[in-house]
Amino acid sequence: MHISFLLHNAYAVGGTIRTTFNLAQTLAEHHDVEITSVFRHSDEPSMSPPPGVRISHLVDLRKQHAGYDGDLPDHSRPARIFPAGESRHHQYSRLTDQRIGAHLRDLKADVVVGTRPGLNVHIARQARPDTVRIGQEHLTLDSHRFRLRRELRYRYALLDAITTVTEADARAYRSGLKLPGVRIEAMANSIPAAKLPPADGSSKWVVAAGRLAPGKRYDLLVRAFAQVVAARPDWKLRIYGGGESAPALRALINELRLHNHVLLMGIADPLEAEWPKGSIAAVTSDLEAFGMTIVEAMRCGVPVVSTDCPHGPREIISDGVDGRLVPMGDADAVARALLDLINDDGLRGRMGRAALANSARFDPGAIADKHAALYADLVSRGTNSRTHSPLRDTLHRAPQLLIDEASTLRRKVLSTLRKGRTA
Repeated sequence: MHISFLLHNAYAVGGTIRTTFNLAQTLAEHHDVEITSVFRHSDEPSMSPPPGVRISHLVDLRKQHAGYDGDLPDHSRPARIFPAGESRHHQYSRLTDQRIGAHLRDLKADVVVGTRPGLNVHIARQARPDTVRIGQEHLTLDSHRFRLRRELRYRYALLDAITTVTEADARAYRSGLKLPGVRIEAMANSIPAAKLPPADGSSKWVVAAGRLAPGKRYDLLVRAFAQVVAARPDWKLRIYGGGESAPALRALINELRLHNHVLLMGIADPLEAEWPKGSIAAVTSDLEAFGMTIVEAMRCGVPVVSTDCPHGPREIISDGVDGRLVPMGDADAVARALLDLINDDGLRGRMGRAALANSARFDPGAIADKHAALYADLVSRGTNSRTHSPLRDTLHRAPQLLIDEASTLRRKVLSTLRKGRTA
């Protein structure tokens, strides 16, 4: 099959880029695979590009490059196709509307895969009728703004399938959007096997990693670790990552006098070498769309203590077998779970070995086989040859047409009122 992925920016760093690269590389072993990046801001991808996969771009934002598109007039005009409720809308424009539309009209692929809601909408509206249209969800339906969810409810009806990274989110899509005829399947993210030997559980380090953002609740982890230090001062915590919460975390560490026990390590790339240095991993988020760091740690033989937050952790960790799940927002529970593993070498070792074995289900080969089977089934069923009647297309456009008309009327009313006040 010829499979084409549409990505926001293949030249940046992020979880969606990494998982798309992993999937594309594995699929390319048996299929013709390409990645089209809407934006390009650097000469080379920041993350290692997948071998055997063609990468192209639609809008060049390299200022010193001859093909720089940032000065084109349409680049400064807001997008109409890319949904206004999408968090990246401010980066899209009439220029991206044109470039993405032309790309999808000319693309002769068996399958085209979008990797964020705004791009999935483009695919639903603009992909060729003889192409299977797949929309990937890398966050969760509930995390999107109401305005975006409203648009997805009718735009996504023109997709052939939607894939989510958890079964919980797949259920939310099935019950929340009501899309008859659209396949909704849970497809976990893939993580390659670690290249280094797994952790042996003998070090006295707890490791955490991810963006230092409020939702990750590293403040909760630091407070929990203060209790750990009080009982086991020989153990320490390393937190890898960068973000807006770093100053507040540093202040909290100093306030609790943990500067000798809790270390902010900054960004480590690659992170794979850091997991085996720890004996326990910790995740204290309020929300995890999937939980990449959980799987990464487990693939290195490190058991994970995680909050039982929506949606990913409970679908990855078997509580008491290869890690621990604790209530959200409960620093005492986090501390107790960490101390249970710290104080029991045998338990820690058994959970580490179970984590290594159980995480094999996230191997890129196994995950890619599921995607390929879905794509092949849709192609073989002929859903890629389906046609949409003018009436059906009009019905799908109708809500947006009403919204556009209401917005136009509102602008006219406001303009009239302003003129009246200045008269």
